Amino acid sequence: MSDLINPSKEQFAAFQALPDEGPIHMLNLVRLRAQAAYEDGRAATGADAYKAYARESGPVFERLGGRQHWIGRFDCTLIGPEEERWDLVFIAEYPNPPAFAAMIRDPVYREAVKHRTAAVEESRLIRFKPLTGGKGFGEAL
Repeated sequence: MSDLINPSKEQFAAFQALPDEGPIHMLNLVRLRAQAAYEDGRAATGADAYKAYARESGPVFERLGGRQHWIGRFDCTLIGPEEERWDLVFIAEYPNPPAFAAMIRDPVYREAVKHRTAAVEESRLIRFKPLTGGKGFGEAL
């Protein structure tokens, strides 16, 4: 089973191999642990650990041109596995793929990610090319 918390080297290489065509959106689906799993054994809830990650990584995200494009509260899954639930659902926007890669490599971010790793039980991170929507479903196809 692949790591459902952090990207593998192969996944990151595939991300970087895609074309750099301007802004990207990253859909984040995050399920938090009830209790964070810090390597050093410190006690914190998953929510508190994720807040520490956001607090410490936020300045790097902003400095590189990132912004939260959309956030919503998960209510239910209408189509998909019934047991799938998400505590955090948001879209982060980056000016381009190199900005996202620079964030991942930034030393301040790399230090902050320990909180995310401790906080997250499972996640999805999906890259999208933003398109202009129309009035109907799938009009941008």
